[in-house]
Amino acid sequence: MNYYEEIKQKLINNEVYKSVKDYSKNRSDLTTYYNVGKLLIEAQGGEKRAKYGNGLIKEYSRRLTEELGKGYSTRNLKLMRKFYLFQKGQTLSAQLTWSHYRELLNIEDKNKINYYIRITEEQNLSVRELRNKIKNNEYERLDDNTKDKLISKEELLPQDFIKNPILIKNSYDYELISEKVLKQLILEDMDNFLTELGDGFCYIKSEYKIKLGDRYNYIDLLLFNIKYNCYVVVELKITELRKEHIGQINLYMNYIDKNIKNIYQDKTIGIIICKRDNKFVMEYCSDDRIYRTTYVLN
Repeated sequence: MNYYEEIKQKLINNEVYKSVKDYSKNRSDLTTYYNVGKLLIEAQGGEKRAKYGNGLIKEYSRRLTEELGKGYSTRNLKLMRKFYLFQKGQTLSAQLTWSHYRELLNIEDKNKINYYIRITEEQNLSVRELRNKIKNNEYERLDDNTKDKLISKEELLPQDFIKNPILIKNSYDYELISEKVLKQLILEDMDNFLTELGDGFCYIKSEYKIKLGDRYNYIDLLLFNIKYNCYVVVELKITELRKEHIGQINLYMNYIDKNIKNIYQDKTIGIIICKRDNKFVMEYCSDDRIYRTTYVLN
């Protein structure tokens, strides 16, 4: 087989196909680049020898650029080879473009790539949005238990996707802040805050007033998660996590369950966002509906 001519013909066919059937050009791109990657592997003598065959890719890149024009650099051909190796045996995502994959294929960890594919599909991320999530180390900020669940494809809970730390935009470059200021920073950038918490979170109200006996109390933030059909109580602390914070949020969660939640909704979860963690406090917290994370002003 003349591998070069086969690769060139597939790339030419792809360009012709895209100009005629624009609506499905993404599928054509991905299929073509997958097949080109496969041919490159075969031309280099198989997967074990492929990583040593960069001289062949360099030669093919030079010839393709001379005959077909720009777009077939050595780097692009290497990405096509890597795309084939990653995607082999898996179904191509209809929602990711080649531009999405170009961002992802720079990552070495396959589990990390699969996470970003998942959230790109679920959240319909643009390439720019995906790039920002990678830049902000979103995957690295997931709990190790969540990563294990993703790998084994176990059922996930709303709190599994809460990052630690979460990034809060510091619009005014504050160095020291109060809980009131922390809340204000969150309210001014609510969309980003909800995204940091995970998927399906919706804002209800800040300073949500509840009456316990003859006294009023105020929940810092009351949210609802439409994906998991439950209320979410959020408490903000600018100190290290303390045992009294657990008691406070547990009280608020129980109030919501008794007075606000209906019978068709799941039990309320609680999130404590604090400046510093205290794993010993959480170790002896018996309520697994309470989740804690830390924050960083970004």
